[in-house]
Amino acid sequence: MELIAVAVVIVLFIGVLKQFGILEPMSMEDNSDIDDELSTLRHQPEGLDELQARTKFSKKEIQSLYRGFKNECPSGMVDEETFKAIYSQFFPQGDVTTYAHFLFNAFDTDKSGAIRFEDFVIGLSVLLRGTVNEKLIWAFNLYDINKDGYITKEEMLVIIQSIYSMMGRYTYPAIHQDAPFEHVEKFFQKMDRNQDGVVTIDEFLETCQKDENIMHSMQLFENVI
Repeated sequence: MELIAVAVVIVLFIGVLKQFGILEPMSMEDNSDIDDELSTLRHQPEGLDELQARTKFSKKEIQSLYRGFKNECPSGMVDEETFKAIYSQFFPQGDVTTYAHFLFNAFDTDKSGAIRFEDFVIGLSVLLRGTVNEKLIWAFNLYDINKDGYITKEEMLVIIQSIYSMMGRYTYPAIHQDAPFEHVEKFFQKMDRNQDGVVTIDEFLETCQKDENIMHSMQLFENVI
């Protein structure tokens, strides 16, 4: 449960990639005119060479990602409401609003109020191709809502409650009311090594790296594209 948020992120991104047509094969004709299309957008992303250097995707993969992103987002940017609308399709029985807000903020690294193609592909590179440490640091930053370098029980509870809200009422087995609180307590019993009431990045990394289940989950979707 400690990294359920990351698992949800990755699984949903597979769905989002399919929604954008990103997992569909691209023809040579599509590849040949991609540079011309980049220049026609209102928001022009970084060049392919720079994005390749900043991610673990090949040029061809970035071109394919860009084509799918552009088809759904002609402006080259996704605002928060659009982001929430995309995620709501995957959880029609739940409320994605709060969790999608936190996830949106995790991708909107420059706090511009929109996810650019660069933000999207760099975040996706971490989730799908990053090292275990990179993925864990990304997860820690998602949990650290106020970005003070610590995860508090209050922050963790908000995240866990938002995940349960997103899952909806129709889960099996049914989730009882105290489940989020119990998960937060278990999280802190495991992660908060010095029992000071907060989890640091070092405590988070050390504990996760010793957990075989977490380590396995970090490698599940490395080769989806």
